[in-house]
Amino acid sequence: MKNYKLNSENLSSISERIAIPQYDRTKIKTGIVHVGIGGFHRSHEAFYTDQLLHDTSITDWGICGIALLNFDTRIYNTLKEQNGLYTLVVKELDGKHTNRVIGSIVEYLYAPENPNAVVEKMASPEVKIISLTITEGGYNYNEATKAFDFGNPLIQDDLEHPEAPKTIFGYLTQALKLRKERGLNGVTIQSCDNIQGNGHMTKTMLLSYVGKAEPSLVAWIESNVSFPNAMVDRITPATAPSDILNLIKTTGVHDAWPVVCEPFKQWVIEDDFIAGRPAWETVGAQFVENVEPYEKMKLSLLNAGHSVLGILGALLGYSTIDEAVNNPNISAFLNNYMDTEVTPTLGDLDGINLKDYKHSLLERFGNVNIKDQIDRICSESSAKFPIFVLPTVNAQLKGNGSIELAAFIVAAWAIYSLGNDENGKALVIKDAMELQLNEKAKMAVNNPEVFLEIESVFGQLKNDDFFVIEYTNAYKNIVAHGIEKSVVTINSNVLNEI
Repeated sequence: MKNYKLNSENLSSISERIAIPQYDRTKIKTGIVHVGIGGFHRSHEAFYTDQLLHDTSITDWGICGIALLNFDTRIYNTLKEQNGLYTLVVKELDGKHTNRVIGSIVEYLYAPENPNAVVEKMASPEVKIISLTITEGGYNYNEATKAFDFGNPLIQDDLEHPEAPKTIFGYLTQALKLRKERGLNGVTIQSCDNIQGNGHMTKTMLLSYVGKAEPSLVAWIESNVSFPNAMVDRITPATAPSDILNLIKTTGVHDAWPVVCEPFKQWVIEDDFIAGRPAWETVGAQFVENVEPYEKMKLSLLNAGHSVLGILGALLGYSTIDEAVNNPNISAFLNNYMDTEVTPTLGDLDGINLKDYKHSLLERFGNVNIKDQIDRICSESSAKFPIFVLPTVNAQLKGNGSIELAAFIVAAWAIYSLGNDENGKALVIKDAMELQLNEKAKMAVNNPEVFLEIESVFGQLKNDDFFVIEYTNAYKNIVAHGIEKSVVTINSNVLNEI
């Protein structure tokens, strides 16, 4: 079987081996600028949009992908060499792989190389939506102050050199300024990140920055820019070299960076698009008036569940999430955490069978074909814990509920931050706060409470005596008995309480 590199020229040659776009990509105009063209965007929004474009009457919702940061060079070069094309590999529960070439990314720009080109594209009259997957930490929110972090050196650089922005806030400000000056229509800024009220967060953080960078622009943004909330969901692990080789072996298609994902997908969006929107509902998205119940459920159960499995699994020496959840003691711990501590905080979820949803999460986590790397899940935990885990803690404390399992999770994270698993093997820790976390973790060996002093993560939680006691007890138990024995004890305690 002859091998073909994935690009526009070779599409017809591979069409009998793999599903390809059945629309003329040369006729597609850019209506969406997306910042952060990593795996999740390509398995989610770009996939939905690709499916939509198969209605050949729709030609104005192509995507321009923006590689914002210096380390995005590889993905930019890959998309450039492949004319924006990539393969989406869906790994089914039965082990089958469904391969499809996605064609919705019709333009691509590398921001560090040409900041002005990115600003001009965002300000283009044909662009109606600027969407974002910039990770939880990309919103520059300080948990301690509950405000925008103006102390960030990159933010300070953008304020001093607005003509050469480095952050999303600098780029958006310059683009919206051009739209205002040119008398153009407004635009929708759509977050696709795992943050509750992600639209509200985007608006609040952007207006905080604009209030200092371009104060006269605030009123225009208030009137001409919308920020819909959304809940997004599709497990998308990092692409492994074996995924690339397997694609070549089974299809003869050489894709330098295919995207692998699970079959499940969900996108619930607040219908608030000031300049029009694609009819994503025709390809499976759901538009609603209020996204909050959906996103709160997902962040507190799926995303927190991932972090639980990641931290505990890492300490036990596991490499992938399915290994962790297929440990019956860890699975029981996660199930108990979801039932006894998260569920009471969720309130009324009209139309959602919560029991079935939680059961489906354990099945999805256990998909042995996905092989989601634990170090990916644990990356940037300092940005994830305040969003995924601590809201449950605070809600339970407010309602005098149980926080024993959540305190255990935080204690495990403190021990994880020392940098070694229980076998003494070094952990791969990827976190913007890695040095500070490690410093506090070392101090916590003799005084566990010290780890809670990281205010940008924990806020004032160090002052809650009940939580501190539960956390300290959990820390000491883990040190004395290890993760698994400690988990067994907690599971037994929960069972006895029931």
